[in-house]
Amino acid sequence: MNFPDQPLPIWGSNLRIALEFAATLAFALSGVIEAARKRLDAVGVCVLAFAAAFGGGTLRDLLLDQRPFFWVRHIEFLWATLALCVLAMFFMRQRHLQLTERAILWPDAIGLGLFTAVGVDLSMSLQQPALIGVLMGVTTSVFGGVLRDILCNEIPRALGDHRPYALWAFVGGWLHVLMLTFGIPAWIALTVTVSVTAGLRMLSVRYGWQLPVWRS
Repeated sequence: MNFPDQPLPIWGSNLRIALEFAATLAFALSGVIEAARKRLDAVGVCVLAFAAAFGGGTLRDLLLDQRPFFWVRHIEFLWATLALCVLAMFFMRQRHLQLTERAILWPDAIGLGLFTAVGVDLSMSLQQPALIGVLMGVTTSVFGGVLRDILCNEIPRALGDHRPYALWAFVGGWLHVLMLTFGIPAWIALTVTVSVTAGLRMLSVRYGWQLPVWRS
């Protein structure tokens, strides 16, 4: 099954860019929170935020042979992420916030939904097969968080906390494909994909849904 051979309208392309911008900031915030929990210095905060924000999209662009990378095409993403790091560090130091592990889960879930929709939608615009599009959605939404956790010397949450994460990106990606197949407008498909993917992840966190684990 391939994506419908339809060009994405200008407003649809703009919506994708807006969602990618929001996803970038959401994952950057998750990186800042994790860096604060690990008591990293200012450089460490920025490195972790940038890795979380740009890791998934960069790998996606590599796999889809998109040059220049999305953060080079839209340099405002870099400035906004840097500004977020500075403001977040200032705010957290002034407020003396006690950050728990749970605090990182909410921006992470929002970024998951946003990047899933963006990854699938970009693949659709490039006329990739459906399965490739779904996998690009998973890659875009998961790899940044994986890279963030690896830099913190932790087993990535996407692989080790047993609550569905990449699974919801996979489900959301196929939902996006099905909506496009049935002729639902791209902006509706994007909105529903974000809402369903992020919503399912939040429900998993809220109610403690878990995948089967390996038992020795």
